[in-house]
Amino acid sequence: MMAMTHALAGLVLAALAVVVGGDPATVAVMGLAGSLFPDLDIYAGHRKTLHYPVYGWIPAGGAVALAVAVPTNATVALATFLVAVALHPVMDIYGGGLELRPWEGRSERAVYSHYHGRWLAPKRLVPYDGSPHDLGTAAVLAVPAMTLPDPVPAFALALLAVGAVYVALRKRLAAVWSALARALPEPVAQHVPARFFE
Repeated sequence: MMAMTHALAGLVLAALAVVVGGDPATVAVMGLAGSLFPDLDIYAGHRKTLHYPVYGWIPAGGAVALAVAVPTNATVALATFLVAVALHPVMDIYGGGLELRPWEGRSERAVYSHYHGRWLAPKRLVPYDGSPHDLGTAAVLAVPAMTLPDPVPAFALALLAVGAVYVALRKRLAAVWSALARALPEPVAQHVPARFFE
């Protein structure tokens, strides 16, 4: 799923978490940060290095238990961050495979599970990142963000707008990314994931 969908999922978690306690702005920022954190591995073992669809729930569960027992701004924010980190790879499982043109459905690699010691296959409930289904999912996830204080609702709407542009351009962007990758000098190109040369 696209980054905007993940970010909006982080805001959903924030909207739920503030019921327990914590400053809504802080919790929203931590939900956003956690929802995007796993994708920091995009150029270093993407969907493997920082994606933990099973093990990620261990620290998340501990943090939730702590936040329920001791509901402070810090504990609720930490729990929101860690649950968002754990949720991200699970969402990726329900999307498309790890490939430059995921609408072709050729990759059977969604997310690497360190627990299982293998790649988990994509379920393609959301066919690929940037699909109309992805934008629809993002729109549904934006609704709970409207319950958070300003400027979160406006930010959520901005995420949706960016998502809509991304969806409109998604298939063209694959060709652009591939052309850019092929134009890179060899010392730089060797650090670009192989899927960009498809």
